[in-house]
Parts: sequence; C-alpha cells; structure tokens
Amino acid sequence: MAHSHDHHNGGHVHHHGDHPHTYSQDPSAHNARMQSDDAYREGAVKQVEHDLDYYQVRMMALMNVLREKGLLTTDEMRRAVEEIYGQSPAIGSRIIARAWVDEGFKERLLADADAACGEMGVDTTGINRVVALENTDTTRYMVVCTLCSCYPRQILGQPPTWYKSFPYRSKAVTDPRGTLKDMGFDAPDDVELIVIDSNADCRYLIIPQRPAGTEDWTEAQLFQLVTRDSMIGVGDPLTPEQLEEAVQASGQAT
Repeated sequence: MAHSHDHHNGGHVHHHGDHPHTYSQDPSAHNARMQSDDAYREGAVKQVEHDLDYYQVRMMALMNVLREKGLLTTDEMRRAVEEIYGQSPAIGSRIIARAWVDEGFKERLLADADAACGEMGVDTTGINRVVALENTDTTRYMVVCTLCSCYPRQILGQPPTWYKSFPYRSKAVTDPRGTLKDMGFDAPDDVELIVIDSNADCRYLIIPQRPAGTEDWTEAQLFQLVTRDSMIGVGDPLTPEQLEEAVQASGQAT
C-alpha cells in the first residue's frame, strides 16, 4: 500500500491503509551491544523495559560535576527527581475517564487539550502543545517520536524504554501493523492506522474507545481500565473481564 505523510497539528503524520547488559564506558561498545539485541537484529519491536545503563552513568557523572561546582545542590536534584517520578500514566487515565463520561469535556479536550487538562489541575506548560486525538471504529492513531523520545511526560509520566528504542521508532512508520503485532496487538484490517510523529513542538494524547459493557460505570471505575499503552495508541484499554482477572490475580499474589 502506498505510504504518504503530512503534518497534523504541528506534528508529522504518516498514513498507512529484556535482558541485562554489563556496563562499558566505551560508547561504541554500548552501540554494538544494542545491535546484538534480538529485537534490533530481527527488526522486531519488543516491550523491553531495561535501563540504558551507559547513559545513566553519564548522567550521574554530570550531576556530580554540577554539584561539585556549586551549580546544583543534592536537595535540588532530589526534588527534581521526585517531581519527575510523581508524574505517571495515572494522570492521563483520569483525563481519559473524564472524557468517557463527559461529552462536553471530551469536545474541549479535542479542541484545546492544554486548557482541558488545566480544568483537571494538570499543568502542561512544560509542553509546547498537547493535542488529543480520538480513536474510532474506522480510525486508530499511534504515536511515535522518530527522532528521539518526545513524550507528554506531564500526562503519561516517563516514556517506556521500548518507545525510545530504534526498532519501534523506525518500524512504527514503515510497518505500523507489524509493529503492533510485535507488541501483541492485532489491529483490525478494516481500521485505518495513522501514525503520528511526536516532536518538541507538539505531544499527543490518544483517547481510546470506551470498552463495551461499561455503560453504567462511574468515572472512578473507568479510570481503572485506562492503560498507558492505550493512550499511546499501541493497545486497547482493559475490558471489564480483564480488570476482574487482574484484580483476582493481584489478590492471589498477596
């Protein structure tokens, strides 16, 4: 099928019909290690969640230099880290659950996501612009950052490692259906997939379709169904049955 692209609300749009590592200070060794990964070699996308250890160590070294020069204090760094990890996908889940039960809010979210987020006390000023896009029976959106890892952290927290990986960033554009399949999700053949390229100027929030059988559910109940992946566009929210299974499994584990 032909591949074309244009710019959508400031972003780049493409239309289409864990394993641990040992640390090395040598960047070339890190790159070679990445290329030895099965996912990299096979061109497949896997939801790896391991740390990029080489860059973590570099960051720690930089923080130590800034602290030694008196440019940052340990307390300032601690507060910054706490603020970062205080952001989580649960923030986005609250927004989606509200959109599912309040049609007026959903319309405002689609028209001006920054303002709508502000209604719920979510500050998105750290992002130049947030755009919300709604999945429908005929169209699905899927977010990728082909250059790096642009991501609406104030809404979804830290991006998953796979989102930043080269296989995802490259294959999502050229073979979105194959990418979703790699991640365990089969997009219906009759649904158009639109790949949205997130960038420094514009980040995206996907409004997934509300699961069937939740017509009488409250906003608080619906909140439990919204997953991070569904707000990136690479999966669906939980169904009521899946949520019940997860709750039961959690109870058994404890």
